[in-house]
Amino acid sequence: MSALAVCVAMQLSAASWSCAAEAGPRVLDLTYPFDDTTQVWPSNPPFHRDSTQRGGTATEAWYATGQVALSEHAGTHMDAPIHFAQGQAGIDGIPVEQLMGPAVVIDVRAATADDRDYRLSTNDIRRWEASHGTIPAGAIVMMLTGWGAYWNDRERYFGSATRESATTLHFPGFSKEAAELLVKERHISGIGIDTASIDYGPSQDFVVHRIVNAAGLYGLENVAGLAEVPASGATLVALPMKIAGGTGAPVRILALLPPRDDK
Repeated sequence: MSALAVCVAMQLSAASWSCAAEAGPRVLDLTYPFDDTTQVWPSNPPFHRDSTQRGGTATEAWYATGQVALSEHAGTHMDAPIHFAQGQAGIDGIPVEQLMGPAVVIDVRAATADDRDYRLSTNDIRRWEASHGTIPAGAIVMMLTGWGAYWNDRERYFGSATRESATTLHFPGFSKEAAELLVKERHISGIGIDTASIDYGPSQDFVVHRIVNAAGLYGLENVAGLAEVPASGATLVALPMKIAGGTGAPVRILALLPPRDDK
């Protein structure tokens, strides 16, 4: 087990104790539930669950089971490096150590309020670093756009009234320049966002996906509750379903918050 993995395990234990001992949770779940309201990329099949058995059986007073069908890129999910980079790892090949790291949350809600097609810039990154220090190697960099407020309104979330067209979308994302800086100079583990894509809505070349995936890194999309995570000081744990060769997978994302300073 790596030093980082040991550190995260210790934080999980401490956080669990903290939850019991203090008012308010210290572990945040940044994952939307999967149900019939789950947002999926245009033309992708919707999430579907059948409850195939609920109730008593000949041997059990209560027994429940079901089956699900979903796209690898539905709801809160992780894009594997192979998604836009031939020869890179599938979702099952991402090193476990890469699935956890310091959380960097760059808040651009003021900019996205004026421009729904806003792209995170290198200036945004440098402004964050001016306040919090250089982004550490192995960080998971999250772009906070405020788009989670629209999760239950598909037209506003995707910025398009044509539900099944991927050519009319409008929502914020990372810029090419920001992606290159994070990958080549900051040596991050992955990036994430509270919109449907790490590329902004109008993109047709998905350049951010290509840059991130070609570097063997992943993207987290449709992240929930990101506004509750501090700009720095938290640890992120993102554990995807281990689908052999998967191009992506639903992911459970946890933010481990630093201890409260009550002094």
